[in-house]
Amino acid sequence: MDGGGDPVDEFLIGGGGEDGDLGVFCDGVPTLPCDGGLGIDDVSGDTCCLDQSVLGKRGRDESSSSGPKSKACREKIRRDRLNDRFLELSSVINPDKQAKLDKANILSDAARLLAELRGEAEKLKESNEKLRETIKDLKVEKNELRDEKVTLKAEKERLEQQVKALSVAPTGFVPHLPHPAAFHPAAFPPFIPPYQALGNKNAPTPAAFQGMAMWQWLPPTAVDTTQDPKLWPPNA
Repeated sequence: MDGGGDPVDEFLIGGGGEDGDLGVFCDGVPTLPCDGGLGIDDVSGDTCCLDQSVLGKRGRDESSSSGPKSKACREKIRRDRLNDRFLELSSVINPDKQAKLDKANILSDAARLLAELRGEAEKLKESNEKLRETIKDLKVEKNELRDEKVTLKAEKERLEQQVKALSVAPTGFVPHLPHPAAFHPAAFPPFIPPYQALGNKNAPTPAAFQGMAMWQWLPPTAVDTTQDPKLWPPNA
């Protein structure tokens, strides 16, 4: 004990008091230079980098977590639009009833109404074809009536010309008739045969139509003179 000194005393004598103790303590701890090591600025920068890294990670997490949410929102919007279309279709099919969102009934009513409309369209198409055929027939009949009208008009004009020609004919002129006139006893005086006229020499010869040829109105059998010797033998 006596040979050796007190380590505490030696420390205090050789170290120079509290400052020495602090210097020895400081010498034992590595210094943190401002330029070469991790200074306060570097620590704060690292803190900002950490915050940024944490914030970036958190932002990526938020963006990844907001993806499904936006997809769900889009799906909801699409369904709402589809439901609105169904309600509109229901109001068109049954305008007097309140629109109900029953998709199965709405689709069945729409299919039934579509089938009815197609049937009515086919009926209207057939009726249209029949009307077209009727119009064609009426046009043909109209053309025929027009031709007949033209023919009758020409016939009328021809008859009017004949009537005018007869009205301006001279007195005693008889136009040539296509057919011989029918003989009526009341229209002509009785015919006297020549032998009766010879019996009464003083009796004048009747001349009902003087200056007119009567043979063209007589039948062919009466004009034929080949049988006269047999029918009327000569008088003695």
